[in-house]
Formats: sequence, C-alpha cells, structure tokens
Amino acid sequence: MFNIRKQLTRLYSSSVLGNLSLTGAWVAILAARGYTLVEIGIAETVFHIVSLLFEIPSGVLADVFGRKKMLIVSTLMRMIGCAVMIASRNHFMVCLSIAFVALAYNFSSGSGDALAYDSLKATGQERRFEAYESNQLVIYRLCSGLSTLCAGFALQIGHRIAYATDIFTGLVQLCLLFSLQEMCPGAAEKGKSLVKKLFSCFRESLAFICSAKKAFPLMMCNSLVGAMDILLLFFLQAKLPEKGIPGWALGPALLLLEMGGIVGSRLILKWRDIRYLHLFLLSCLMVLAGILLEHSPSYFPMILGGFIAAMGDDALQVRTNARLQDMFPSEQRATLTSVESFSFSTIMVVLSPLAGFFFSHW
Repeated sequence: MFNIRKQLTRLYSSSVLGNLSLTGAWVAILAARGYTLVEIGIAETVFHIVSLLFEIPSGVLADVFGRKKMLIVSTLMRMIGCAVMIASRNHFMVCLSIAFVALAYNFSSGSGDALAYDSLKATGQERRFEAYESNQLVIYRLCSGLSTLCAGFALQIGHRIAYATDIFTGLVQLCLLFSLQEMCPGAAEKGKSLVKKLFSCFRESLAFICSAKKAFPLMMCNSLVGAMDILLLFFLQAKLPEKGIPGWALGPALLLLEMGGIVGSRLILKWRDIRYLHLFLLSCLMVLAGILLEHSPSYFPMILGGFIAAMGDDALQVRTNARLQDMFPSEQRATLTSVESFSFSTIMVVLSPLAGFFFSHW
C-alpha cells in the first residue's frame, strides 16, 4: 500500500542531503586555490549555459522515463562533479566539474516537485502541496545558510576532503532515492517509440504553455522577483565586508538573510486568502526595499533589507509553485516545471551583468 508520509519524508531527507554541503561557498574555495575572479566568473557562466541547454530536456526525460530515475541521475551527476573537482588541476577541469553540478540541478529541478505533487494527488491531498513547497524552501534556505557557515572549515580541511564528504552524502542520498515509489503517468505510454515519446511530451508541453494564458505570466513574475532577490543576496556577500562588518559576523549575517526566506515561506501558509496580484506587488516592494537598503552607509540596514527581500521572494515562490502545479497536466508536470526554471535562468543571464554594474556604481 502506498504510504504518502514515507514518500514525503524521503523527499525531505533527500533535499537535506542534497543541499547541506561543506562546499556551498565554492567561490571562496576556488579563490583560496588561486583562481582569479575572472576565472571564477567563467565557471559561473559555464553553469548557466549548461543550465539553459539542459533544463527543459531534463524535464522531458523525467516525464518519459520517470521522476525517481532522474533524481537518481541528478545525484550521480553531483557525485561525478565532486570527483572531477577533487582531481582538478586546471581551470578546464574546474569548469567541467561545474558543468556536472549544473546537470545535477537540471535533473532534480522539475523531478522532485512533480513526484511530490503526483504522490499527493494519488491520495487526494493536492492541497498539501503548498505546505510541502514551504517545507522544501525552509530546507533549502537553512541548509544554504549552514553551508555558508561551514566555509571557513572547508578552507581549513582543504577542497579535496570537503568534496569527498559530498560524495559520501551522495551515496546516502542514493539509498533514499531508490526507496521512493515512482509516480509517472507518462511512463505508461508503451505503444510509442522513445523518440515519439520525447517529441510528444515536448510538443504537448509547448501546446499547454500556448493555451494556458495564466501559466507563463506566473512563471515570469515569480522568476523576476526570485532573480532580483538572489542577485541582491549574492552581492551582499561582497558588499557587507566593504561596509565594515567584522569577519566573524559575516557568516551569521548571511545565515540571517536566509532566515528571511524561511519566515516568508511559513507566513504565506497563514495568508491563504491574499490575492495573487496583491502578493506579487507586495513581494516586489519588499525586494525593492532590500535593493534600496543595500546602498545604505551601514551594514545593519543592508542585512535588514536582505532579510525583507528573501521573505517576499519565498512567500511568492510557495504560492506560485502551488498554483502552477494545480494547472500542470501530470503527463508533462516535470517538463513544465523545468520551463519555469528555464525562465529563471534566462532572466538571470540578462540581469546578472546589469546587476553587477548597478550594485557596484549606484
């Protein structure tokens, strides 16, 4: 008999293992190894290029072959990336490692939510997905903050040992993923060839985007707010030391910024009656307030601004993802979730260079 509680617990546990890492501050690790900011920037560019190329295909593969299988592939990609980083001796190998990490994100981005929603749907509990999404964002924010706190320890033990611990957690994560129950309606199409299945899934997903007039605007609105918040928090890592924050306080301050997202993702569960348009406008104002406070002469208002922006971003993220999953057909759920991730990556590619100029010169 299908046990939804065990299914969700395993998905939560897998997320913890996938997000809690000694190598979360990979930029600092590469800098400590002697790589320049230009070389690190190229590696970041490789990440986004790979993400753009494989985001939607990975969703199609998840809908055709199974979401559980693609979560397993994601973990394997991350482990390979860690192994390549351990063996890396030059910039090319570093970029290759980053490419595998990007693939890991691609294969997990649509698969996890699709598997969770269809698992809840199978037991008639779709309304619980918003709470599930909130819990996943709490896990992501908390693990990201703790990983940042571990940056100093990772530098002390060296990058090889740090990445080796990620391989070990990957092995544990694989055991959890193999115990999941597959929920993939698309896998039942046995009469079609593989190529026809892949093409049919992509074609039907595109047709849904064209016909569902509300879905794509929701994706773009959510991606825009999310991109502005992510860029703000990214640049605060560099700007806070410039404003005089003590070195010992930087890690706790960055953890506090992540806590803003946790507060937002929990509060939205209590604001079920708020209209989406009002929530979007409120989230935009909160992120804008964070951007304005980023230019304060003191680091205290900057931290407050980052906290407020993260709160607005995650509140909108939870509500948007729940709305979209209600709209998506089960057969293309992972593909369409990947389309949302693709829209986010596209906006990030456009905004990243503009944000660098804005945060540095304004």
